[in-house]
Amino acid sequence: MSRDTADAGEADAAAERRAALARLCAGGTTLADALALFDRCPAVALEEMRGVWRGTGCPTGHLLDGLLEHYGWYGKAFTDTERVDPLLFQRGNGTPFAVAPRLMPLGLAVFPRVARSRVARWLFDALQPVIRTTSPAARLRLLSYRGVVTATMVYDHLPIHDAFRRIDHDTLLGVMDWRGAPPFVFVLHRDRGR
Repeated sequence: MSRDTADAGEADAAAERRAALARLCAGGTTLADALALFDRCPAVALEEMRGVWRGTGCPTGHLLDGLLEHYGWYGKAFTDTERVDPLLFQRGNGTPFAVAPRLMPLGLAVFPRVARSRVARWLFDALQPVIRTTSPAARLRLLSYRGVVTATMVYDHLPIHDAFRRIDHDTLLGVMDWRGAPPFVFVLHRDRGR
């Protein structure tokens, strides 16, 4: 097979994955269907992760669906394998800042009315000076997840791993594997402006 044929084949496959992702995330999907797409996507190399990525959820009925967005989730930043900002949020002017994940009250997700309230959002905004960090809070490793070795973000202080698969060069499908909780599915889009 020629290189041109292989490149065309990968472009067609990426277009199919983009279309499938758009269908799944547009109106919500099941976890099983989201994981089926994840399993069809190719692995991601560590060097592909470098940069800043904008995050969005892919609704599957998970308690975290829409919660990060409620608080102004921006995405993630990967400087290198040892320096990762796993949670970026945005200030009022739109610029991202990193927060220390261990200071995030993720357990509030089991109380959706509280976690999604205006009061909770106000409290989050008020606590930004306390929860901001300039220190990395995760690392990147090649780990096996669902039978494929792929780039995986390992949180420093939480029992959470985020495994990634490639939709295309600028879009990744992520699955947060959090001990004691079902997988949470999200999407990362490369932020070319940062």
